Amino acid sequence: MKVIGLLGGMSWESSAGYYRLVNERVRELRGGFHSARTVLYSVDFAEIEAMQAEGRWDDAGRELNRAARALEAAGADFVVLCTNTMHKVADQLTEGLGVPLLHLADATAAAVKAANIHRVGLLGTGFTMAQPFYRERLAAHGLDVLVPDERDRDTVHRVIYDELVHGIVTEDSRERYREVIARLVEAGAEGVIYGCTEIELLVGPDDSPVPTFPTTRLHAEAAVDYALGKSSLPPAV
Repeated sequence: MKVIGLLGGMSWESSAGYYRLVNERVRELRGGFHSARTVLYSVDFAEIEAMQAEGRWDDAGRELNRAARALEAAGADFVVLCTNTMHKVADQLTEGLGVPLLHLADATAAAVKAANIHRVGLLGTGFTMAQPFYRERLAAHGLDVLVPDERDRDTVHRVIYDELVHGIVTEDSRERYREVIARLVEAGAEGVIYGCTEIELLVGPDDSPVPTFPTTRLHAEAAVDYALGKSSLPPAV
């Protein structure tokens, strides 16, 4: 079993979900007393969030590169970046790294295509929805990606940063998300990507009239399947 290097803390609420999911997947596939071989580097999200807000993405990339190198030094065979948004700096993160990064957007695109879906809605932080780094990665896999309008993007982003990263889950916010999802479906989305690792704390498959793609679970399962030799890394673009 390969050692999974979890680069988390953004936020720790969703990183805890990663740890649970990779171990549940190993138990499902191996049974008995088996659990995942992992090393975890958890950053201080306050520092990363400040870099996001101030547009200091190069600083964030250097910080995550240091963290990824620490995971490699600790024995990780590959790195799983436990956040969608910070894949914006994936290229910086992997500079000089001797082990591969299992890119979350590649794992997600593979799942969407396996479901024979081509036009998909994307929910995430404002950075993920509005900036091209994530949408273009999905589009390079042949997907047509829809994002909410500006007002709905603001709603989705606010709930993530004001509530979900602090472990706050409310029925009112769940209903707002359902409304945003419904509008994406009305616009032609055949499925919806839950493209922020905290979103799965709030909504699930029953909150959407079309198939959903929970990136935390998809990423964790892809990591375990690769660690156990059941699959290769998802094809990159």
